[in-house]
Amino acid sequence: MGESILSIIRVMIVDDQRTMRMIVRKLLKDEGITQITEAADGAEALRLIESAETPPDVIVCDLHMEGMDGLEFCQKVRMSKNEKVKDLRIIILTGDNDSMMRDISSQVGACSVLSKPVGSNLLAQEIAKAVDLAM
Repeated sequence: MGESILSIIRVMIVDDQRTMRMIVRKLLKDEGITQITEAADGAEALRLIESAETPPDVIVCDLHMEGMDGLEFCQKVRMSKNEKVKDLRIIILTGDNDSMMRDISSQVGACSVLSKPVGSNLLAQEIAKAVDLAM
């Protein structure tokens, strides 16, 4: 993977666990993705996205979070009246191996669902696929 190709992608990490945000940030940096923002929950992520001059290209969101979980976050993004927001690409990360949760995640608009722990290479491939970058 060319570092220069991935370095243009803006990624937001949404996870209520600071340690997980740090792990995902490191995985992204290992693959050359450096334009990274973070949110501690879905509500904060929505505020950041709505107020951003340029929203992220991809959001990597935890499924299970306090307050607004990943499913509700996806639904709120898809229902946004802001065209830039409602079409955002969302990748869900989950520790669940429950196929029903994966199906529901897809139904509410996640472009993919990845199981934790996830490797940097797979995460980078899914991000590239989400933004239609050939790798």
